[in-house]
Amino acid sequence: MIDLYTWTTPNGRKVSIMLEECELPYTVFPVDILNSEQYRPNFLHISPNGKIPAIVDREAGVSLMESGAILLYLADKAGRFLPGEGPERLRVIEWLMWQMGGFGPMLGQAHHFLHFNPGKAAYAEDRYAREARRLYGVLDKQLSEHEFVAGDYSIADIAIWPWASRFEWQGVDLNAFANVRRWYLDVADRPAVRRGYDVPAVGAEIPTPD
Repeated sequence: MIDLYTWTTPNGRKVSIMLEECELPYTVFPVDILNSEQYRPNFLHISPNGKIPAIVDREAGVSLMESGAILLYLADKAGRFLPGEGPERLRVIEWLMWQMGGFGPMLGQAHHFLHFNPGKAAYAEDRYAREARRLYGVLDKQLSEHEFVAGDYSIADIAIWPWASRFEWQGVDLNAFANVRRWYLDVADRPAVRRGYDVPAVGAEIPTPD
């Protein structure tokens, strides 16, 4: 049994989607980041950086923070969504790192300035809106050549998709990125993705482009 400490954020949803895709049994422990529960001592013991998600694999005696590390661990544990060796494995890890180093952090800044604090910093709004569109362009080009980000459906898609699901917060029109739109809807249609998106809240509606 895996204990999942999470909240309704893109990083949190990566892991709940992965657990659903891998059909691994897990128990959810919501960490309400709006009420600073991520700074409670019992959670900091598991996640020293005070960020969700985190997991405890009781069977293996392993605890992990950082969503990318967790996806790699679960992929190897389940033997799914990450090739075992060769260039195919490296390609998946490459795009996972692209999400961890760019698509996530930059879109997170877009959320901060465009969605939560509009009108307070024109330079920042312009900077992160432009960077968001640039990153979607990179993703769109990749998806023009592949059905999924790294070829077959993988942890790269599982990492990237929850951030794309907040396209409205980023001021991004998915209709302007036809390949991303196609991929986004295909992934959203997966039953495991729909179940994982609902964690820890229930009944959350997946945004869909007009």
